Amino acid sequence: MERHAVTAPIPAAAEEAHQTFRDALASIQKDGRRRWIYARQPAGRYYRARTLVSVALLAFLVAAPFVTFRGQPLVLLNVIERRFVLLGLEFWPQDFHLVVLIALAAIVTLALSTATVGRVWCGWLCPQTVFMEMVFRRLEYWIDGSAEQQVRRDAAPWTAATWIRAGLKHALFFALSFAIANLFLAYVIGAGALWTIVTDPPSRHLAGLALITMFSLLFYGVFARFREQACTLACPYGRVMSSLIDRHTITVTYDAVRGEPRGRLSREAAGTTPADAAPNGDCVDCARCVTVCPTGIDIRNGIQLECVNCTACMDACDAVMTQLRRPPGLIALTSHETTHTRRRSWLTARVGAYAGVWAVLVAIVVTLIVRRHDLDVLILRQPGTLYATLDDGGIANFYTVQVLNRSPRAHALDYRAVTPAGARLVPLGPIGRVDAHGLIESRLLVQLPREVLQGGATPLRLEVRADGVLLATIDSSFLGPAPSRPAGAARPEP
Repeated sequence: MERHAVTAPIPAAAEEAHQTFRDALASIQKDGRRRWIYARQPAGRYYRARTLVSVALLAFLVAAPFVTFRGQPLVLLNVIERRFVLLGLEFWPQDFHLVVLIALAAIVTLALSTATVGRVWCGWLCPQTVFMEMVFRRLEYWIDGSAEQQVRRDAAPWTAATWIRAGLKHALFFALSFAIANLFLAYVIGAGALWTIVTDPPSRHLAGLALITMFSLLFYGVFARFREQACTLACPYGRVMSSLIDRHTITVTYDAVRGEPRGRLSREAAGTTPADAAPNGDCVDCARCVTVCPTGIDIRNGIQLECVNCTACMDACDAVMTQLRRPPGLIALTSHETTHTRRRSWLTARVGAYAGVWAVLVAIVVTLIVRRHDLDVLILRQPGTLYATLDDGGIANFYTVQVLNRSPRAHALDYRAVTPAGARLVPLGPIGRVDAHGLIESRLLVQLPREVLQGGATPLRLEVRADGVLLATIDSSFLGPAPSRPAGAARPEP
């Protein structure tokens, strides 16, 4: 049985809003003041799925700097010592090329996912969205009530209960922000160093406490006040990656072919319309999709920069369609092309090109990581020095030694001079053992008899063995005095 609806005309103000939505932000009033967005709490299958994903992400985010794997934290971003750990894989400055390739692969992954399935990062995976919608916003619903209750309380005069409720909410907001700031600090300095700072008297870390307090205030300002403007105004991802979306991209899309012309229900129960009235589309202009949107946009106006693909409007619209006994999916994860042609066409040449670049980058990164050695040795002649003359007439050169151990066990190291004959190695620091995930930075003195020198630069070959197994052969040069000319010899012509 067909369902038709008798509709009331759309008010002029609403019609104007439909036509001018691209001229202003939903969170900014015409006079430039902030328009506070009271988003209704979503409910539905997509919101439940987002909740499960957010719980998993929050669990990983909290556990990553504290859980160890092969003696290393799951994630460590120690920019101070230029040491990074990702899922147990350790990266030092020697691995800078790998870090660059991994960053490029991550960027291409974002570009590929955006061109294919829209801004899934923004709505489902971004820490800003996860913390805002799944932690701070839920805490606000628990303290302040629903969006409608928040509107009424903010419009009414403040009472003692209002002050208590606001004080409790903002105190909890700041406490969470302080915890988040310390959590991010653990990513930089490690869980052990953070625990030392936490258990020490605050007077011993006043500078660090002041810095953490500043970051806590920053997080508090973002989650308590700035909110959706962090996505619509500050974040560059939305502007850069939104340019990758086209009519073939699968994203949160309103089916205008099915929904228009929209109109409010007046005699739906009767199921009749006047003979001279054209039947309306499935959209009943209830604005539920607008009231649940965390950025305050109307998805029925089409794909917009402020849309973060959170799917809240899809849950709200599906609930209305179910109540009206109409098929869900008026707002769905689909493409603009599909809504008009009913043909799926997400695999375009552009998506294929992105996928090809992504596959090449991932293959290169995986190959380089698999072929990477657990131990790296670097021996270089010390810069800024030439040679030193010993008491016995021999010549000595200083060399810097750097040994990097990426494995979870310690190794014994042995250094030998292969050529020239008669070379003697004198360690100037602890270079005979490298600890698990350790780094040695020391010096080595190489002594040669004067008679084995071959002019100003003599070829030098060193061998480094780890646990008795040859690890590296290093070729360098040994500097010495230039050979002297015989007495009375003529100076060569320039």
